[in-house]
Order: sequence, then C-alpha cells, then structure tokens
Amino acid sequence: MEYTVQKLGRLAGISTRTLRYYDEIGILKPARINSSGYRIYGQDEVDRLQQILFYRELGVSLETIKMIITSPSFDRAKALKEHHEKLLEKREQINLLIANVEKTIALTEGRISMSDQEKFEGFKKKLIDDNEEQYGEEIRKKYGKDAVHQSNAKLMNMTEKQFEEVTKLEKQVKDILAQAFATGNPASILAQKAADLHRQWLSYYWSEYSKEAHSGLAQMYVDDERFKAYYDDAQPGMAQFLRDAIHIYTGTKK
Repeated sequence: MEYTVQKLGRLAGISTRTLRYYDEIGILKPARINSSGYRIYGQDEVDRLQQILFYRELGVSLETIKMIITSPSFDRAKALKEHHEKLLEKREQINLLIANVEKTIALTEGRISMSDQEKFEGFKKKLIDDNEEQYGEEIRKKYGKDAVHQSNAKLMNMTEKQFEEVTKLEKQVKDILAQAFATGNPASILAQKAADLHRQWLSYYWSEYSKEAHSGLAQMYVDDERFKAYYDDAQPGMAQFLRDAIHIYTGTKK
C-alpha cells in the first residue's frame, strides 16, 4: 500500500511538517514523487518510519538515528529486539514510580506507613530515568549494559544520607574545579583535588572504579556536547580543564 504525506502522517500520528523535515535531512525519503509532485511512501518507508519513531521514543537524537538506520550493517530484527528490551526496562521503571506514588498517597491519607528508604525510592528512580533519557545510549556504548545496570542498582540502594553526601560532593567538585580553573594549571594542587573529589563522587555510582574508565569518562566530557555543557555552563573551557586534570590524576595524560 502507498501513502501520501497526509495519509502517512495520520497513520503514524505525526505532522506532515515532520515528514517533510525527515525528507530534507535524508532520514526518510519518499519512495517516489508522482506526476502531481506529491511524495509517495511505500512499505519500506513505513517500516523505516516505525523504526525512527521507536528510537525517538527512547530519546535518541535524529542525527544518531540517521547514522544507525543508514548503516550497511543495520539489522532491523535485531534493532526491534533491542527496542523491546529497552521498553521493558522503561515499563519496569514506570511501574516502580507508580507504586511509589500510590504508597505516598496512602501514607498521606493515613492508611499505611512508609520507611524513609521507600519515600526516597521514587525520587532516585526519576533521576535514573532522566539520566537514561539524556545519556543512556552513549553510556551503554562506552561501558556496556551490565555496568549501567549495576550503577543504577547502586543508586537505588543508596540511603537518603548517602544521597545527601553525594549531592554535597558534586557541589564540592564544581566549587574546587572553578577555583582550580582560575589558576590555568590542571596539574595544580587544587586541580588534582578536584580530580580526586570527582573520583570520590563517581564511587557512589560505579560498582567498581578504574583509572582507565575515569579517564574515558573525562574524555567524553569534552567529546559529547551534552556532557561538555554541564561543566562549560559555568565557564567555557572547564570541561577540557577537568579532562586534563583527570588525565594527569589517573596517569593517562597523552
């Protein structure tokens, strides 16, 4: 079956403007243009659009989606299985958050009591969900699924006191880093203190620490614009400065 832009948009629940944009950036071209100048989409394009929307639902950028689905090694069946796995993970996270909200409602109505750990569970889960949506794909590629799952599990098992400690430590890292940045020397005592505090902060999340992984993460702070913005928001160049300080700290400076 063939579809015009309007019909495919209605079928998929997206705007014709979106479909035209997908055509412009080369992520979803029509099968042909008919004699009246209308874009016509066939079954292959419908299948590709479904794949694009799956990735979009998981928070993957259009640039990354284009790279994935236009790759000669792209395997649609494998990709669908991966989507299925991630959606199951997402459902589990949502179910846990729903259960936490329901418990909190019951608590406020005086029907049950909740431990501090239970009260805190929903908040930690939201933090995991937000990180997953923003950085999940890149982190999994770099460190693997098991490492990510272990890190998430460690966060979920944090006590409220531990979470307060790691939040305070995160602020310390940024404060000391700002002072060190003013010196311009990533090998300075202040810069190395910032790198050590950064290691301590990571240890709250990572199941195990290694200099190589720490160094690799520091490099990602420079290579990935989203990570870079977290530090450069305070002052441009700070992400690179922290990278250099961590490379010196871990002994991996090139």
